Amino acid sequence: MLQKINLEHILFLDIETVPENESYDQLDDERKDLWEQKTRYQRKDEYTAEEFYDRAGIWAEFGKIICLSVGYFHLKGDVRTFRTTSFHGAEPKLLKEFKNLLNSHFSGSKHLMCGHNAKEFDFPYIARRMIIQGIELPYKLNLFGKKPWEVPHLDTMDLWKFGDYKHFTSLKLMANILGIPSPKEDIDGSMVRDVYYKENDLDRIINYCELDVVTTAQVFLRLRNDELLDQSEIKKV
Repeated sequence: MLQKINLEHILFLDIETVPENESYDQLDDERKDLWEQKTRYQRKDEYTAEEFYDRAGIWAEFGKIICLSVGYFHLKGDVRTFRTTSFHGAEPKLLKEFKNLLNSHFSGSKHLMCGHNAKEFDFPYIARRMIIQGIELPYKLNLFGKKPWEVPHLDTMDLWKFGDYKHFTSLKLMANILGIPSPKEDIDGSMVRDVYYKENDLDRIINYCELDVVTTAQVFLRLRNDELLDQSEIKKV
């Protein structure tokens, strides 16, 4: 049961991704061909490969992580805080910093990682980009040989499915139906590419990513029937 999990054992996270190259024209001919093959089913006849390239950040083979935000609970007596921090900058650097955090503070057998739709997106994306960047996978992301019950991953969307494999619910919708105050975001996921490449405003993206981490933690609290975090309990470190 969720209530039996120690909140301090959970690392909540979210990532923001963009196409690895700013434009389709920057791809060499081989990569253009591979992109066309990779996205043929999704594009159908509605878009050309070039027109579809603004969505390249969705695929780890053609995208990159520009921000990885985490949050974790700290409990001391009756005082509860939720601390957030972000790794950003060059992808190899932020991935190594994240790995160091996992290995130093969340490597125990009871430690878990949690995100929204993270089993489908965030966790595999991070693992794939680590391999692409030549970074050895930390134990918490290395699933080779693990049985399903040995995988240290939680997913708030997965928990909401209750066995319904075809059910997709956005984080924003879950927050709304569970009565969680909507964070004041000035961008959404569809805008991240332009904010990064055209506006060069990484701070906006970091803020957006951290707000999603807080919302994910709030959703998890509601799934446990716990009291929601007050704004005064949330600390950026």
